[in-house]
Amino acid sequence: MAVLNTDIKFYLSGGAANSNPALSLGGIISSVEVTPATLWDNISSAEAAAGDTEYRCIYVKNTSGADTLLAAAAWVSSNTPSTSTTLDIGLGFAAINATETAVGAEGTAPSGPTFSAPASKAAGLVIGDMAAGAYKALWLRRTVTAGAAAYNNDGATINVGGDTGA
Repeated sequence: MAVLNTDIKFYLSGGAANSNPALSLGGIISSVEVTPATLWDNISSAEAAAGDTEYRCIYVKNTSGADTLLAAAAWVSSNTPSTSTTLDIGLGFAAINATETAVGAEGTAPSGPTFSAPASKAAGLVIGDMAAGAYKALWLRRTVTAGAAAYNNDGATINVGGDTGA
């Protein structure tokens, strides 16, 4: 048996039962699954005019019952549809299966992660081996350029993949 694409899932942070993406700012992994494309609020006229940078912390988890995802990596396979926004990702500093340090507000940058937007698995951020049930924090940064137009449904697609063994 091997790790399937459907075994790799994303969860909010911010507490065991947190279901609010705006509060997914680090801390304990939530039991609430999320898609990275639905983490963000709509970009208001005020945010677009002034520019805005917001952060989210999610956990990627290998939900396989028994198999390890080898040499896991994360990448942005499809960035935001708006030409005035970008999504970058950075690995959390907490070890695999550890709790990521939280930030106080969505506009506060986490301490430590280096953000980028690798567009392929080969260029992706190296997570390492993820045993069955293992999880790792991933920080996301959405940047809205000042003077942008308001925009709804501005998401991106993040992938995590690796070698699945035989």
